[in-house]
Amino acid sequence: MTEPSRPPELPTRLLTDPEMLDACRVRDFARVFRLIKIHAGIYPSVIARRCDLTPSRVGEVMAGRRQLVHIDVIERVADGLRIPGHMLGLARRSWETPVALATAERQPSAAQEPVLEAEPPAVLPGAEVESFLAQATRTSPSPSTLQALRASIEDYWRRDDQHGGEALRPAVVGQLRYVIDLLKETRSEPVQKELYAVAAELARLTGWTHFDARQYSQARSYFGEALQLAKQINDRQFMANVLACMSLQATYQDKPADALAYVSAAQDETHTTPGTTPRVRSMLAMREAFAQAALGNRTATHAAITEAHHQFERIQPGDADPPWVAYFDEPKLIVDTGIAHGRLGEAATAEPLIADALRRENSANQRGHAFHAFWLARTQLQQGKLDQACRTATQALDKASAVASQRVTGHLREFYDQLEPHRREPAAAVFEARLRELLTL
Repeated sequence: MTEPSRPPELPTRLLTDPEMLDACRVRDFARVFRLIKIHAGIYPSVIARRCDLTPSRVGEVMAGRRQLVHIDVIERVADGLRIPGHMLGLARRSWETPVALATAERQPSAAQEPVLEAEPPAVLPGAEVESFLAQATRTSPSPSTLQALRASIEDYWRRDDQHGGEALRPAVVGQLRYVIDLLKETRSEPVQKELYAVAAELARLTGWTHFDARQYSQARSYFGEALQLAKQINDRQFMANVLACMSLQATYQDKPADALAYVSAAQDETHTTPGTTPRVRSMLAMREAFAQAALGNRTATHAAITEAHHQFERIQPGDADPPWVAYFDEPKLIVDTGIAHGRLGEAATAEPLIADALRRENSANQRGHAFHAFWLARTQLQQGKLDQACRTATQALDKASAVASQRVTGHLREFYDQLEPHRREPAAAVFEARLRELLTL
């Protein structure tokens, strides 16, 4: 399969136009995009596609409601629109070098390859250890104890992103039992409320580790426990969060009607809860988009995506967001938007969104990176970009193999099955060989 042709150069008269030079010098992309539209006939939808931006983002820039300041985005604009690097204060772009003069990048020999020491596995306590600790601790938890419990939850989630939750589960369950035992004693109302909140979060995390392992029955049990614990302190936002997890699980079980019912219930919880933040509402709207896409409801999916972006734009720095929704940042919003379009079969729309998010998301989240790379490969394959799809999937394999996540493994196996018509193609053979090295099919 041939590589896609490189974008055409901009007209010389535009690149030498004083207004264009000034707009590029100060990185006024509203003017840059307008000038390109007028003098090069490149419309916003094409600008978005060539620069791996969303059409709405390009529209906001042209309307002066948004600026492009991140260097990686500016580099994509330079490369996608063929604006010479010096005009935007960048280094000379690789495409500015004539092909005949370009030299291949030297690859290090095997002897030169750096040897990376493998990170030793974490030593985790068994569940019974935490139970014994619970028996020994019969005094009222101090503020530092409650803070330590919260910090441990944050650490569990971080490790879950990096390595998966299988190895963490004994420690998480043990700590859940520890907190449940603390709840059996009479304590002051603020302490008791905080303990219920911690227990609810630990139950949700335990359910999540089962969900990620595709152990759906156990996951539902722990999600149910998390709901009951949160209900004890009337934490309606957290209840909505648990219902959103259950909605996501239902999409994996091919139960889209259940998925929509769960997320609708979650949204009902927040509609009657004062103080629900825009970030929470945005996350729930995106969960609705997933459910609607699984049902094949195109119009409803697009409406939910629009609502998710509308709510995200309302986020203010001082918002009192619950800690559990902090993960839902702009890259997460963008990649979920791409996945929702991908679920509808809108691969051409999904691909640049997922690619943009992959470049921007936290590389420490190995599971998320592998999972999203699978989706990118899938959308590329749907468009007939076999070589590109196989390269994307092959690059994801190392991260996938480092994470104990049956969800990620399942997605990669599904991609492998989708390659069936292309088994004899060289790119597919390379992917299959690497996959067989890392995974047991």
